[in-house]
Amino acid sequence: MSKPKKTLVPEARAAMTKFKLECAEEIGHLQYCKENNDHYKGDLPAKQNGMEGGPIGGQMVKRMIEAERQRFENTIE
Repeated sequence: MSKPKKTLVPEARAAMTKFKLECAEEIGHLQYCKENNDHYKGDLPAKQNGMEGGPIGGQMVKRMIEAERQRFENTIE
């Protein structure tokens, strides 16, 4: 049985939600965020949920990697 997802730093929850909404808006998937759209999605197949929400997480990872890359390059100079 898996553990429920918890934010390691509780104060960061609001910042992560804001970040997620920014990324979703950037790629045009804002309507698929549960914070923006509180529709029941339990009847949807996993494939459809993945196609709707997966790109949001992917965009978040891309932006986090880019931010770390820039931070790393700034420390080298």
